[in-house]
Amino acid sequence: MNAKSMIALSGALAFCMSNADAGGVPTELDPMQTVTVLGNLPLQKESRSSTEGYVTAEQLAERPISRAGELLEFVPGLMVTQHSGEGKANQYFLRGFNLDHGTDFYTEVDGLPVNMRTHAHGQGYADVNFIIPELIGSMTYRKGPYYADVGDFAAAGSANLRYVDELPHSIAKVTVGEYGDYSGLLAASPTVFGGKLLLGAQATAYEGPFDLDEDVRKYAGIARYHRGDAQQGFTASLMAYHIDYNAPDQIPQRAVDDGDIGRLGYIDPTDGGNVGRYSANLEWRGKTADGNWRVQGYALKYRMQLYSNFTYFLEDPVHGDQFNQFDDRWVYGVNARRYWLLPTTIPVDITLGLQSRYDDIDPVGLYKTEARQRLSTVRQDRVREGSAGLYLSSTQKWTSWFRSTLGARADGYSFDVDSDLAANSGNDHDAIVSPKAALIFGPWQRTQFFLNYGQGFHSNDARGVTTTVDPSDGVTPQDKVDALVKARGGEFGISSGIVPKMTIAASLWWLNFDSELVYVGDAGANEPSGASRRHGVELSVYYSILPWLVLDADYAYAHARLDSDDGDRIPNSIGTIYGFGITVPETNGWSGGLRLRHLGAGPLIEDNSARSKPTTVVNAQVGYHFLERYSAELQVLNVLDSKDHDITYYYTSRLPGEPAEGVDDYHFHPVEPRAVRLSVGASF
Repeated sequence: MNAKSMIALSGALAFCMSNADAGGVPTELDPMQTVTVLGNLPLQKESRSSTEGYVTAEQLAERPISRAGELLEFVPGLMVTQHSGEGKANQYFLRGFNLDHGTDFYTEVDGLPVNMRTHAHGQGYADVNFIIPELIGSMTYRKGPYYADVGDFAAAGSANLRYVDELPHSIAKVTVGEYGDYSGLLAASPTVFGGKLLLGAQATAYEGPFDLDEDVRKYAGIARYHRGDAQQGFTASLMAYHIDYNAPDQIPQRAVDDGDIGRLGYIDPTDGGNVGRYSANLEWRGKTADGNWRVQGYALKYRMQLYSNFTYFLEDPVHGDQFNQFDDRWVYGVNARRYWLLPTTIPVDITLGLQSRYDDIDPVGLYKTEARQRLSTVRQDRVREGSAGLYLSSTQKWTSWFRSTLGARADGYSFDVDSDLAANSGNDHDAIVSPKAALIFGPWQRTQFFLNYGQGFHSNDARGVTTTVDPSDGVTPQDKVDALVKARGGEFGISSGIVPKMTIAASLWWLNFDSELVYVGDAGANEPSGASRRHGVELSVYYSILPWLVLDADYAYAHARLDSDDGDRIPNSIGTIYGFGITVPETNGWSGGLRLRHLGAGPLIEDNSARSKPTTVVNAQVGYHFLERYSAELQVLNVLDSKDHDITYYYTSRLPGEPAEGVDDYHFHPVEPRAVRLSVGASF
């Protein structure tokens, strides 16, 4: 079955599922709609693990963030950094993974996928810069491969952000900050034909603190019509996003030590690029006598130009090593889900779902460049990649203190690669089955215990699946990579609200991958590595001490190892991540927040002979709402003016005048210096 046939079949099955009706029992919310939460941690009324949760719009607004991607730091134990410009996807760290730009952590916004497969820069690339943070209404997150309704890229975890259905008032907001930071937001949600039409537009300009002017010009907009409720109705949305920027990429430590550049300096002033993302999304929801259904269809246009130079003059002493990664694609998808509550003696619910996606990428390319001018083509491909996933999940409530959830999903993939080098063209198919299980005990004294096991996977770049020779010379043989790589994981967790006004969640987890074979977009070739093993412990606490004071803290430790003859350490796998926050919800017009984020040290190469240093950053904000319609907010980012590194790498590069073989060195991107932002808003 080809990819287009998958999509057509998915649409037909989605229609059938939406009209299926077994009849006989009252309508019931599906489990994801009945999670009771305290703060950003669940009380586990219907949760399946201790490491899932829900975050409200109020909580999202009360935490100081410097970039949209930091919204994901509401996931306990996850840290977001950046090694390049503001238009590039962030780096994510979770459970011993350097998730690079998103691999193994699945993200979606209003049901639209963020992770890009067979992406020009990296597999699973997840760029959330198109989000308008002020209009996000909620976020749900889950960790581990224990959930049947998420497949590719979700082995470490997943997050779903949703825009608000409506605003209480129209809003206008202007932000001015240091380093040429300017932003404006307009949003409204008038009633139209019995539903709410959310209209929002945001424009941002940013020069940045680096010696290189980032010259960011960013535009984001949304038009979203919502009618009905979570059970019945429909939602239609259009989103648009475009950004142009320069990128002060990571720099070599030796150039700073020698005084050639400062810690905010740069090597190649022409790095950077632009991104465009435009989408249309439709979602229908309905109730039946025995449950509910949901069907979604979407189309997404994505285009990225990225110029990078990480090794400077190592490969080409004359023109330099800058390269261009170009990605131009359409993405189409159909998703459907049917939920039943069965009329049985033991309460049983069943969820049956179908998810399909088709990426038409034309082209995805890698080119050698100088000052953003193409010199030659390393490789250029047209890729057509389709997938369909069918999942089934059932929850059984055996007693008042014990329930179980059993599930499985089956995913099929189709790859068709037309490369500029015939030897690397081809097509392939693959499939994988992933069982899931959860046992939940309790509650006793507002405390529950969880046992989870699941299998998951991530797909590899389609080009790696068909590549047989190194495109840089057209001769050197290359081994094909497995299309789908299996992951296995489990955890034991506890969630408790036994202490009044406090929620505590703890877990012991493990996660193994059969292989971490990857296609390296920066080189256009496959890079092999062995199987990996990770295990760790996590602890999260949310404490509402007073009506006007909330404390939260999370700690995560991970032990990550690689099966490799060259060393067993996984580069950039961080052992310790923790955070601590103080929040003052709005009281008498005043609100505020303080957040400490810590990213521990980690190995930079397999033999552990080079390691990164820890990074600690503190952000703060205070807000005041006055005269009913007006608000002001002051943010101080990097309050302590930390000189730590946002991220560090260790590899070989060459500066002018250095030996032809280059120099092994640390390369880092610094935390941005302390910056102050002032926002003024009005509602009308």
